[in-house]
Amino acid sequence: MNEPALLGGVVAFDFDGTLTVRDSFTAFLRWRAGGLRYALGLARLAPAAVAYLFHRSRGRIKAAAVREFLKGVPRAQIEDEARRFAEESAVGLLRPDALRVWREWRAREAKLVIVSASPDLVVAPFARGLAAHALIATRLVYDAEDRIVGTFDGANCRGAEKVRRLHEVFGPDLRLKAAYGDTSGDREMLELAEEKGYRVFKERP
Repeated sequence: MNEPALLGGVVAFDFDGTLTVRDSFTAFLRWRAGGLRYALGLARLAPAAVAYLFHRSRGRIKAAAVREFLKGVPRAQIEDEARRFAEESAVGLLRPDALRVWREWRAREAKLVIVSASPDLVVAPFARGLAAHALIATRLVYDAEDRIVGTFDGANCRGAEKVRRLHEVFGPDLRLKAAYGDTSGDREMLELAEEKGYRVFKERP
């Protein structure tokens, strides 16, 4: 990284539940599928939901949802749909107090990073709208025809994977100026920060 990028330090924000009031991936799937198709999809995911009670892997149940609702969809189509979803939903999803803190750090010339377990294609339009310096999120696998396969490129971006990905982007000696999160999946990222913001944002749109 060059020196100007480090001027205000690196500040990491979890997305779902931190910058937003609810899970963006679930909201996107519901928005895209419509009520009936979404309900039918949830019914077909019942076995995966039962299995989750035993393996407790959020990555596995998320991958099952990707296969159920998005498998075979061309990347260009899903990116366009994600953009339209963000345009329609941002006002109702983003927390006003989180946005104020985001802007405060930007005014201090911090390098602002969104680190999310949600698929990158869903979060990317929000990251662009917020002028984030970087987005680190769960990556999907695409086939030779650029269609969604239903598996992840690497691990679900949660817990220790958030720190690993941050180090991958910013280097092994990274120390965050601040980090904000709202679940146990953000614990390792918060430990990497000088200023730890756990469930500090409460406002709703």
